Amino acid sequence: MNFLFFFPYIAWLVLSALLFAFGEYLSKKFALAPSFSYIALIVFIYALGTLAWLPAILQKNQLSIVGAIWSVMSLLATVLIGVIIFGEHLNALAVAGLVLGFLAILLLSLA
Repeated sequence: MNFLFFFPYIAWLVLSALLFAFGEYLSKKFALAPSFSYIALIVFIYALGTLAWLPAILQKNQLSIVGAIWSVMSLLATVLIGVIIFGEHLNALAVAGLVLGFLAILLLSLA
């Protein structure tokens, strides 16, 4: 099980958040054109994201910090997918929230 410690916990969190965001991307694609193949792929990607989360919580062992960092990372990744890929728009309040999200990740990473 030493391979779980090969990468730092933050790298595992980034991977988990990116997999979650990819699942969100596939969910949007499913909403646009439903099919059973999307469902299977979405479940598989979400499962991989959960598995990537486990080494992070094992290493840091602080649910409050690891969970908050993951939540903000996955939120940011999902918003970027919506804006960049699907052309969704953010208002000034949403942009301010994203900036605060980045600040939250920075501060929680230092804890």
